[in-house]
Amino acid sequence: MSLRAKFHPTSILITGAAGGIGAALARVYAQPGVCLFLGDANLQGLATLAAECRAQGAEAHATQVDVTDRAAMAAWIQAADKIKPLDLVILLAGVAYGSAAQEETPAETRRTFAINLDGMLNAVEPVLPLFRRRGRGQLALMSSHGACRGFPIAHSYSATKAAIRVFGEGLQARLRRENIFVSVIIPGFVQTPFTENNDFPMPFAVSAPRAARIIQRGLARARPRICFPWQMNAAVFLLSLLPQALVDRFVALK
Repeated sequence: MSLRAKFHPTSILITGAAGGIGAALARVYAQPGVCLFLGDANLQGLATLAAECRAQGAEAHATQVDVTDRAAMAAWIQAADKIKPLDLVILLAGVAYGSAAQEETPAETRRTFAINLDGMLNAVEPVLPLFRRRGRGQLALMSSHGACRGFPIAHSYSATKAAIRVFGEGLQARLRRENIFVSVIIPGFVQTPFTENNDFPMPFAVSAPRAARIIQRGLARARPRICFPWQMNAAVFLLSLLPQALVDRFVALK
């Protein structure tokens, strides 16, 4: 399929759907003829979101699921695919800990890797056989501009997002020949409950609804990388040109 051709998914599964970008994407996709499978640990938030999506004419199924539970994730994905074969799977579930004033604990480090990385793999593993069986499908993985290097704040978050980006790039190269398209989403700061407690500046931050629209447009064109906003893209590029020693001094905690 040409990358200029637009994808029009009608069966969409989203992890981390109860709030932030996940909820905003669900609202963007919710319309008659679309079936949404919404997963999150926050059952109350899911129920509210599912009701909103149904009010917009979509069929919405809300499931409380822990992305670190490999068996539960496989069961949920397979059950969803039986209801309506999945066209698009968007993996957004993620956490970050730590701040300028408080280093993340060892338990928080392990939880970050468990949710961000294992949680992603626990969805990819059962999804790919379904896509391969049909010879089509679309997968979106959430990375971050924070993956451009390790930062002293939420360093485990940066590490997991870097791994997701590289993993997604490898999947792109392998799966495209099978008519399975993989997009890596690389946003800057997005205004969500996830970021509202950050105790550091968030330059060029965009709202969750705007981020969702940008992501939807990128997925409709099966873009390998969906990077935004352009100002953050430029800042990260310029950062990559600077001597490493200078960057180390710039990002060090004062």
